[in-house]
Amino acid sequence: MHRHGTSPLVGEDGRGVATGTCPQRLPVSSSPFSDRRIVVAIALFCCLLWGSAVPAVKIGYGLFAIAPTDTPSLMLFAGARFFLAGLMLLAWSALTRKPILQPARRLGQLGLLGLISTAGQYLFYYIGLAHSTGVKVSITTSTSTFFSVLIAHFLYVNDKLTPRRILGCLLGFLGVIAVNLAATGIDLNVSLFGEGFIVVAALLFSVGGVYGKGLSADMDAGVMTGWQLLLGGAILGLAGIGLGGKLGAFGPEAALLLGYLAALSAAAFALWSVLLKHNPVGSIAIFNCAIPIFGVLLAGLFLGESIFEWKNLAALLLVSVGIWLVTTQKSVAGRTT
Repeated sequence: MHRHGTSPLVGEDGRGVATGTCPQRLPVSSSPFSDRRIVVAIALFCCLLWGSAVPAVKIGYGLFAIAPTDTPSLMLFAGARFFLAGLMLLAWSALTRKPILQPARRLGQLGLLGLISTAGQYLFYYIGLAHSTGVKVSITTSTSTFFSVLIAHFLYVNDKLTPRRILGCLLGFLGVIAVNLAATGIDLNVSLFGEGFIVVAALLFSVGGVYGKGLSADMDAGVMTGWQLLLGGAILGLAGIGLGGKLGAFGPEAALLLGYLAALSAAAFALWSVLLKHNPVGSIAIFNCAIPIFGVLLAGLFLGESIFEWKNLAALLLVSVGIWLVTTQKSVAGRTT
């Protein structure tokens, strides 16, 4: 992507993402990763892994003695996590005899992907997290679903917005709101450095997903994700160090936790990239709404809280119906201009 003066959202072999007034048609995939049952199972597994990161990261703050408002140290922590995740994926790719060495031009494209999807996204996310509440962050992050389906609508002729898809996304969004609904209600005050930055992070996640889909058209998704995490993690970690970030005592528990966070990131991001490679973006993006649900349920289990509250059950129902509406709809082919 982004060679010879083309837009950075155009696939290198022309099969990726198109710009201009003539959207591209997604190729029909015969891969098992396009089977709806496999897609649902893998996507929910990814959401489970990402949801488990919510309590794990909070535990990591304590083990590494990081204050929630210490953004440079948070960046260093995240950078180390993703850099290690990238190493894991590239090592696995090498063991399975996949070509991991890339030409300089492709490394530049992978570096851009890492800058967007890893470094940029998490930089804005952590700053926004420090200036917002967990409830509003969870709700605002789910806007990535809308960004993804909207971007895909303009870039692919058979990944169009339809009433059914819009309804599914809205139900998923309502599910995220429901799971975060407290007796005191939701504070509607917003700020640029809080909710504004979280929206930017959600947008970068969506753009990165579409950009990566184009790259993976002629590249192994695992290798692509490994380089993305490695380079993005390095950028994020070095920026954290440059801003004065540091980690506390590095004991066995901290090492195990960091290893788990890296492993879940490697697995989830790699599987997610495979799903995006073989499916319309809109049919995968809806699963983002399940991440806060898993996060709340897992946090409740680890903290010994009741998970069978009405808001959790309502959220689960809404998100499930939303996913069903989107994933049971066949791709809609639009008309090229």
